[in-house]
Amino acid sequence: MRQPALTSTASFQALADHAADAGKWQMRDLFGADPDRFKKMSVEGAGLFLDYSKNRLDGRTLELLVDLARTRGVERQRDAMFAGEKINLTEDRAVLHTALRAPFDAPALVVDGQDVGADVHDVLARVRRFSDAVRSGAWRGHTGKPITDVVNIGIGGSDLGPKMVCLALRQYSLPTLNLHFVSNVDGHDMDATLSQVDPETTLFIVASKTFTTSETMMNAQTARRWFLALAQPEALAKHFVAVSTNTEAIKKFGIDPANMFPFWDWVGGRYSVWSAIGLPIALAVGYGYFSDFLAGAHAMDQHFKSAPLDRNMPALLALVGFWNRQFLDCGSVSIAPYHQDLNRFPAYLQQLEMESNGKRVTRGGDPVDTPTCPAIWGECGTNGQHAYFQLLHQGTDVTPIDFIAALRPGHEFAQHHAALLANCFAQSEAFMRGKTTDEVRADLQAQGLAADEIERLAPHKTFPGNRPSNTILMEYLTPHSLGALVALYEHKTFVQGVLWDVNSFDQWGVELGKVLAKNIEAELTGDAQPAKHDSSTNGLIAMAKAAV
Repeated sequence: MRQPALTSTASFQALADHAADAGKWQMRDLFGADPDRFKKMSVEGAGLFLDYSKNRLDGRTLELLVDLARTRGVERQRDAMFAGEKINLTEDRAVLHTALRAPFDAPALVVDGQDVGADVHDVLARVRRFSDAVRSGAWRGHTGKPITDVVNIGIGGSDLGPKMVCLALRQYSLPTLNLHFVSNVDGHDMDATLSQVDPETTLFIVASKTFTTSETMMNAQTARRWFLALAQPEALAKHFVAVSTNTEAIKKFGIDPANMFPFWDWVGGRYSVWSAIGLPIALAVGYGYFSDFLAGAHAMDQHFKSAPLDRNMPALLALVGFWNRQFLDCGSVSIAPYHQDLNRFPAYLQQLEMESNGKRVTRGGDPVDTPTCPAIWGECGTNGQHAYFQLLHQGTDVTPIDFIAALRPGHEFAQHHAALLANCFAQSEAFMRGKTTDEVRADLQAQGLAADEIERLAPHKTFPGNRPSNTILMEYLTPHSLGALVALYEHKTFVQGVLWDVNSFDQWGVELGKVLAKNIEAELTGDAQPAKHDSSTNGLIAMAKAAV
């Protein structure tokens, strides 16, 4: 059933009228008028804390946003997702990544005659047995040596999720087991990895649901040839496993079907880190910590299911982001984790949000009548401060920022952590407060500068401020808190998709370039003549062929 156009709803119009006034507000004044603003505009859930007070909104804004969420059916769609209804309309599929982290004793969920929970825990048991065997040394390579290196070959969600998590949880990792990730079809990626590993002690994980993903299979075949240059074909079964559902293809490749870890069509790639795609995580940190990671996500699921919208962390993060996008004209969001181990988290969120909500038509196929997903980008603090924060402070565009930090470090360098948190909190304050021209003049006068020099410098040292940010805190970065953090952003993405009425669970935009690439690859590597491309593409193909 088609939803009314977003802009035609009374809830949206009320927000638009409200925004006409809110656009003139200064956050300095909002904080000055309400000493309890921080307390009122912060929320806890699943071990995380969200402060959204440094946004250009007030209590009335939130009331109107919550009303819009109800009007657009956020609660109804949320319940439908958890119940296993086929809310992925273009692919006629349920969306059940939440079932991947539900505990063993969760209520039964049957979809299309499939006991989802039983199937999930059967695969998790296989992941546990295998990861335990590799980590203990019981699983050995074909020459009897224990595995020292694991190479995960995948792309998109089959790479970004496990790689991000393995890096984030490095302090929990087995020091004798090295994890490597190859995703890019660029041979430099595979070349750099193979130069670091020994075929006698290396385990390859080929992660492709259909075992046909072009980039993954090209990399897998290259790894296979490299391995067989030094070993017999029967040794493949000790060094290659698959996360896939295509039994015949993996047998043909040389992988023992007993070492195939399946997942299901209701697991989208960017939501798959909780499934067998997380096998590298279980290998790196052990199944116990992988289970804690799942439990953290489940805790956030329970919060998202039960908390009222005005105290619901994913919903609030989504609604504030929607407000900034729709009514304050913010075209991008910068993710700033003040934790070096989260250095791949911005890249992970790029796929999660931009592949999910980077859509231009509604679930009913009509054009969306507002901007949808903002561009997601970022870098770890404090590095970002010395790279692009200049633009965020004084550039012409307003870019909201999500600051993410752990209150306690996983190291013993107390002074480092105090400096890190000081920078994180100071930056959020600086973006909110800014520095007025009068304040700049007073500072320069205190320095003894001449009046004409003060006037010359004042415009350059003025900061407009009034720039929005959220701060997300956890006590420590642990498997549990990381799971909750990832699930927080999954549900934020879901809520915004419902507001825009887009299908957050398909990705047809990925397909066109793949189809064209196959044609051009044939033209580059064979005798085929270039098809009728545009003059630019034909010219580029000719240059590449001439360089061979």
